[in-house]
Amino acid sequence: MGFEFDDIDRGILHRLQDDARHTTATDIAGEVGVTANTVRNRIDRLEEAGVITGYVPLLEYERTERPMRVVVECTAPVDERETLAEAALETGGVVLVRELVTGRGNLRIDVVAADTDEITATVSQLAAHGLEIEREELVKTEYRQPFDHFGTTETSS
Repeated sequence: MGFEFDDIDRGILHRLQDDARHTTATDIAGEVGVTANTVRNRIDRLEEAGVITGYVPLLEYERTERPMRVVVECTAPVDERETLAEAALETGGVVLVRELVTGRGNLRIDVVAADTDEITATVSQLAAHGLEIEREELVKTEYRQPFDHFGTTETSS
């Protein structure tokens, strides 16, 4: 927790969250008022500190052969929650697992599937791992944006 951010770091994080793939160090440098080399060094530092943990494409699953997306709320025994979360992530069709600090419903699992039969098969596998299935919700649309406190005032975009 000892990592200290400044306005340059915040501006870099904001721009990377907005569109990491199409944003170059030169683009960011012009917006936060430093050189491209400084931006690259700052990104390296943010990665080494574990602030930036990776770069993942955001997929529109509806446009793939997996048009159905379901959030499965599960309960795992607290002392097994982490192990069961890791097992869930290895289950076919699972694309995201959130471990929550709650009593019931302490794992939220995103599943993508071609049809309801695939959803049923995946949920059955999750139950076979020892998870208690609380609820399944079909996702219509998901909206994202960069966290706005990471430098909207530090960049010119």
